Amino acid sequence: MIDVSRILAGDIRAGARLMREVDDRRPSALDALKALFPHTGKAYIVGITGNPGGGKSTVVDGLIAHYRAAGERVGVVAVDPTSPFSGGAILGDRIRMQRHATDDGVFIRSLATRGHLGGLSRSTFDVVAVLDAMGYDRVLIETVGVGQDEVDVMKAAHTSVVVTVPGLGDDIQAIKAGILEIADVLAVNKADREGADRTERDLLHMLDLRADGDRKDVEIIRTIANRGLGKGSGIAELAEAVERHRERTWTGEGGVRRARARAQAQIAELVRALLADRADRALASRGGLDGLAGAVVERRQDPWSLAESVVASL
Repeated sequence: MIDVSRILAGDIRAGARLMREVDDRRPSALDALKALFPHTGKAYIVGITGNPGGGKSTVVDGLIAHYRAAGERVGVVAVDPTSPFSGGAILGDRIRMQRHATDDGVFIRSLATRGHLGGLSRSTFDVVAVLDAMGYDRVLIETVGVGQDEVDVMKAAHTSVVVTVPGLGDDIQAIKAGILEIADVLAVNKADREGADRTERDLLHMLDLRADGDRKDVEIIRTIANRGLGKGSGIAELAEAVERHRERTWTGEGGVRRARARAQAQIAELVRALLADRADRALASRGGLDGLAGAVVERRQDPWSLAESVVASL
């Protein structure tokens, strides 16, 4: 039995245990999440997404240091690729954030995608809720880094930061219709590289092409995140841009609309997850996918009828 009071008191071990059970889809975890829900809604959630190699983890590391210097507690959800051997997360992001490992005001949780598309794990919303209930002021979500399909971060976060780098050239066109569409703040990282001016011009041009035709609300911040909080790193400016977005969009009627949209996304994700769990159990009761596949290969049954029978039994 999970002691919810310990989690509300910020107990690290209790919180970590619940996060593990959430990721393993244990039934007891659902009851704990329901009990924690009235105590959530205080944390501000920032999503960090972008291309592989853009320095997302280094940007997150810098933001952790910035918020900790301001006295805020920071939770991090680092979504990693799934290991083909263990099925767990490949902990590349934790290695980059190692300097915060001994800080009691920072909690870093890695999640494996486990085949989930959109740059997030199916457990992301739930783990964020646990961190929120534990009293973390900021929750940073770093996506897996797979390219333009990482738009789900917009649903989980209050502010979405898209990290890009100079030197992408024409490749930047390929991500325009994907992650650039959901950017609330754009960070041109590694801005000491040649081509930073051109990258910023390209981004401004692409923002002109957004469906709303309004680029003035999307700030572009240059960062050199590997400088940490040193002079010229741009991390403080990036954090300030996030705050301006927060003040501009999460107040008044606009804030209410965004909160409803985020709640809708969470409900939809939970429904999909519950149905997926039921589908897995239904498949197992029929001998698993391998047994069903045998019937298809031998032409004894067609795949459409088999799929319909599984769905009908849910």
